Amino acid sequence: MVQLLAPSGERVEHAHFRFDGDDRTIAGLLRDMVLARRIDTEATALQRQGELGLWSPLLGQEAAQVGSGRAFGPNDVAFPTYREHGVAWAMGIDPLTLLGLFRGVSLGGWDPAELRFNLYTVVIGSQTLHATGYAMGIQRDGRVGNDDGTDAATIAYFGDGASSQGDVNEAFVFAASANAPVVFFCQNNQWAISEPTSLQTRVPLYQRAHGFGFPGVRVDGNDVLAVHAVTEWALRRAHAGEGPTLIEAYTYRMGAHTTSDDPSKYREDDELEHWRSRDPIDRVKTYLLGNQTIDQQWLDDLAAESDRLAEHLRRGCRELTDPSLADSFTTTYAEEHAPLAAQTAEYAEYVASFGDPEAEVTR
Repeated sequence: MVQLLAPSGERVEHAHFRFDGDDRTIAGLLRDMVLARRIDTEATALQRQGELGLWSPLLGQEAAQVGSGRAFGPNDVAFPTYREHGVAWAMGIDPLTLLGLFRGVSLGGWDPAELRFNLYTVVIGSQTLHATGYAMGIQRDGRVGNDDGTDAATIAYFGDGASSQGDVNEAFVFAASANAPVVFFCQNNQWAISEPTSLQTRVPLYQRAHGFGFPGVRVDGNDVLAVHAVTEWALRRAHAGEGPTLIEAYTYRMGAHTTSDDPSKYREDDELEHWRSRDPIDRVKTYLLGNQTIDQQWLDDLAAESDRLAEHLRRGCRELTDPSLADSFTTTYAEEHAPLAAQTAEYAEYVASFGDPEAEVTR
């Protein structure tokens, strides 16, 4: 397993991978992880207060998400599941926009083409096919193997549970057959809802890649430096036309699968304590404090920034407006066509029949 920063906060050498950033860059990664965790904490609280219908926590997976998200090149495209809040943060998505989906007021309110971060995918594993198809398009557009700044790749995020889905394995087949520029990034957080990974596989998940004909690597998913280094390597392979890679980020889901789940019913406290000592944020903080890159004032400033972000989420969430039924006619297709225009007119006539031009019929 690739590791560059131990839980104790000590740097570790590896024969094949290294992190090229300086300590200020590492401080930036710490900031990202702290803010990603605060987004998660506030969203969980908002769900408990009835402001969100559901939330999928990322607690414990900050290094896997921030480390990989910050490794993206300028042309690379992410295909997430529904838990990649840290990747979204790294890609420049306003976290308030994420809340719209879980509040039920949007299907995802950002532009995937502009931000290179596709909409959250709730259907387990299907995004791996989307990422592979997109990567095959990149390949056919001649955007691999050029080394001129135009090369691109995709990253498909999925969990250990999704690795048992047919869609994921079919994506592996197509990616390998086409030598597509795609990185499969599996966050193995050890639990597929209430079932441990041991019930799904007899070998480490990264080894599955070998059977499809492309490399697989297991990385310490709580080590942001190692995740960043391995993801950069896999993306370089894809850009050079060397095909797909499977990364297994070996991490742990410290919280519930979603806010409708109670992990205390299927997990032991000892297991939780074991992983708490491997917290991805604590090890980076220990390292940076130890070499005096940051100090208490730096941490206090970050805490204040975190508080401001939390207030932005609390206030903004409650101000999100419900969609109107009329919106469904304008957001179904990119371009209007005759049947849709007829349905729009029919609905407008129906609303007008109530005598109030501002009326909105929701049922």
